[in-house]
Amino acid sequence: MDPWLAWGVLGLVLVIAELLSGTFYLLVLGIAAFGAAGAAGLELAFAVQAIIACVVAAAGCYGVHAYRAGNRGQQMAPIDAGMPASFESWTDAGARLARVRYRGASWDARVEGAEALEPGATVYVLAADGNTLKVAKTRPA
Repeated sequence: MDPWLAWGVLGLVLVIAELLSGTFYLLVLGIAAFGAAGAAGLELAFAVQAIIACVVAAAGCYGVHAYRAGNRGQQMAPIDAGMPASFESWTDAGARLARVRYRGASWDARVEGAEALEPGATVYVLAADGNTLKVAKTRPA
């Protein structure tokens, strides 16, 4: 398989995968692979192709990261923000880790603030970080 075709197929796979993720990072990597495919089409050495791919990927990922960080205040609030949950128990009170009941299931949670909580107390979801909820005693504004 020609190097330009291999880079092009890799770029196409990354762009298609981006359609499923929606983060724009895979799109940047796909564009970097297309840049390397262009370098391969010009019959430049593989090292040059790899350098082009790395430079385009690094610049693009930095650009996406900077854009997302700069617009964090304008992004939509998480869908769970402000929803009530029921405090169940502490798993590590020192680290503010607990179990809460939310949507009919028990979740790991990181409790924000220094308030003391008793089982059955109502807490409010601030955000979801993977499988861990960030919760607080007061409802977010």
